[in-house]
Amino acid sequence: MKRVLFICVHNSARSQMAEAYLKSLGGKEFQVESAGFDPTAINPLVVEAMAEEGMDLSGKRTQRVFDLYKSGRVFDYVITVCEESDEAMCPIFPGMTHRLHIPFEDPAKMTGNHEEKMAKLRVIRDKIRTVVLEFIEWANAPGATKLGDLWEFKPARK
Repeated sequence: MKRVLFICVHNSARSQMAEAYLKSLGGKEFQVESAGFDPTAINPLVVEAMAEEGMDLSGKRTQRVFDLYKSGRVFDYVITVCEESDEAMCPIFPGMTHRLHIPFEDPAKMTGNHEEKMAKLRVIRDKIRTVVLEFIEWANAPGATKLGDLWEFKPARK
């Protein structure tokens, strides 16, 4: 089983969506969680957008990445999903892991009315779904767990 941790600054949107998709699409091959450096509450728009996909995040809670570390948790893959401009602030999970950075726009920075925000969030959500599917295929490929191969994972989306 491959242990995966998605990290974002607040664990309120991108990392939660990525976790939900990998849990849903990855099958029993993956044990997956998400966490944040400075967790807040899950973005209600994310709950709404994921409900459109048949995934209920309404009862999901955020968690602090360093609480996972302090408890001795170890992950095979740590994937940060912060924007490129925020990458320096995005935490790196300590320990023996393989780290990937796959940036996505921050839903918390969206502007507009409810429908405009939802339209933007659906784009982000769909990109995350696409990348998670690519990650599943890549991580399940023969030899993909070798450290040298890990750094070659490049999502096709853009």
